[in-house]
Amino acid sequence: MTDEALVNLARTAGLAPEWWDIYGNHHIVPEDTLRSVLRGLGLPADSEADIAESRLKFSTQTTAPLQTARAGERVSAGATQHAVIHFENGSTAQPDLDITDQGAFITAPSMPGYHTIETDQGIRPLAVAPRCHTIADTAPGRKLTGLGVQIYALRGTHSAGFGDLGHLADFAERSAAFGVDAVTLNPLHALFLAAPENFGPYSPSTRLFLNPLYADTTRFGIESAQDVSGDAYVDWPGAGKEKVRALRAAFARFKSAPLPDDFNTFCAEQGTRLILHARFEALDAHFRSRGLMSWPDWPKAFQEFASPEVEAFARENAGEVDFHIFLQWLCDASLATAQKRARNAGMAIGLILDIAVGMNPRGSHAWSSPNEVLRGVSVGAPPDLINQQGQNWGLTALSPTGLKQTGYAGFIATLRAGMRHAGGVRIDHAMGLCRLWLVPDGASVAEGVYLHYPMQDLLNIVTLESHRHRAIVIGEDLGTVPDGFREAMAQAGMMGMDVLWFQREGERFLSPDRWHRHNAAMSTTHDLPTIAGWWSGHDIEWREKLGWISGHDALTQERDLRAGDRWQLWSALRDAGCADGDPPPPENSTPAVEAALDFVGCTPCEMAIVPMEDILNLQEQPNIPGTIHEHPNWQRRLPPGDLFASPQAEANLTRLRRARSKS
Repeated sequence: MTDEALVNLARTAGLAPEWWDIYGNHHIVPEDTLRSVLRGLGLPADSEADIAESRLKFSTQTTAPLQTARAGERVSAGATQHAVIHFENGSTAQPDLDITDQGAFITAPSMPGYHTIETDQGIRPLAVAPRCHTIADTAPGRKLTGLGVQIYALRGTHSAGFGDLGHLADFAERSAAFGVDAVTLNPLHALFLAAPENFGPYSPSTRLFLNPLYADTTRFGIESAQDVSGDAYVDWPGAGKEKVRALRAAFARFKSAPLPDDFNTFCAEQGTRLILHARFEALDAHFRSRGLMSWPDWPKAFQEFASPEVEAFARENAGEVDFHIFLQWLCDASLATAQKRARNAGMAIGLILDIAVGMNPRGSHAWSSPNEVLRGVSVGAPPDLINQQGQNWGLTALSPTGLKQTGYAGFIATLRAGMRHAGGVRIDHAMGLCRLWLVPDGASVAEGVYLHYPMQDLLNIVTLESHRHRAIVIGEDLGTVPDGFREAMAQAGMMGMDVLWFQREGERFLSPDRWHRHNAAMSTTHDLPTIAGWWSGHDIEWREKLGWISGHDALTQERDLRAGDRWQLWSALRDAGCADGDPPPPENSTPAVEAALDFVGCTPCEMAIVPMEDILNLQEQPNIPGTIHEHPNWQRRLPPGDLFASPQAEANLTRLRRARSKS
């Protein structure tokens, strides 16, 4: 077997045998990595015979059953002398054919939608994409304000121990009174109801359904739980069990009444995927009670979603399967109500849901649709400015081959789940539309490889679904960004993210007028320090606790660098007219928070998004990437009491609104 044959197969399959890091250093991907990832793509490469067979297999795979194009683009119609376009609305048109040696071509029509081309060879699906729905489409000429909140961090009288969609609806209405037009959220994807200790929102069981713990049970007359605890953290195992008891009480009342019309409609719309997810949840609870904590550990017959044993289990445990179907309907209805209340309160956008980059390989999606996901690898990120060690997220993702063979069904379903009851979505690690960093099981992060995706097809589908749902799209474009990717996002109408900490040129912070108009301006993100945490150096203290800074000299150097950065930020704030005088000391973050909110608010960006942690001048951030148990990720709650009654919160929200109106 020659290296050249292996490398050629890798390139053919979309792998990049070499890559350059953020410092411009060139890296050659280890051969073992290429073989491992090719194996995960269903293309074994352990011998010359394997490589030859895999090349033949790849070359003979059927073409994508769904073509995508933008209006006016040249589209292949195959080997035909005749073509008719059947539009999604039922009308038809006979396009002009350009017949060449490579086959016939047509011009994609101007009408967006999922259409079909009928030719001599059969039916060919065609998705015609517009640009994304934008803020200019929703609120022409306006500069919008958004608040970021972790839904579990809210307090109130809907659930005890953590916030749910009832709390969120209340929060959205209160926010709207301060001129807020959007609320961005942590992912609401389904996790594992039988394992509330697995609460990381970016490692979902599936992105197609919702976390039932967030459902609002008051719809069935279940008395609101008085959330009077002043605990700083969510006790997920304890509070989760309490919520499940309330959910079962709601289910009992649901069963004793006639079926609501919207329940039948929901089940019909969600179809087989809903049934399989409900079966998975019932099976997961069943086997966890027997010490088998993930589906690869289940008896082999139950690892196959369509096996007779699974069918028999579903019949024998129909009540449990129905319970999980009910939970998804209730959660869907709760989310719809929250979005409706947000819009009725005057928000232009309402809720912006987060779509995680991948799924837990031991979750519902991987079990029920194995042909759609990657195997034997984990998604992560190479070393970059955010994390110099690189990251292994322990996730699987949709497979490029599976996407094409299924007509992008899993991707379309994921977008529709996110946009169904939202005014927008944020796509986590949006570079995954172009390429993903894959780490073979058992390998180090540095031994990973980039796998390329059909970016233009995926962007076209994003824009089409955005248009159909009238939902804006924000792409998280932080970290190592491929050349031309941000330009492709902008052309599609997606918003990028301008985050204060990264809006720099050398040591200097960029002035507000140099921020990108069509991006979302942000003071920070859930993975980065709050303004108060950064100004005080609290994030440096955390890195020292975690052992990421070792030794007195290194700690002194970090603090000296931060002192210089504080001066640079204050200079930018002062130059922009958002501050005056000398910078306050690290222990007095309030003037810095106020000035930074003014600064972010007065950028030309069409939307400015600030987390509640900054509105409340809090030091702690929701998550520190690279930690699991060392930091209380996804557990920290907002302070007790009425958040909007706080003089500081009221002043900061008013300040942000005024800055937006002046920008």
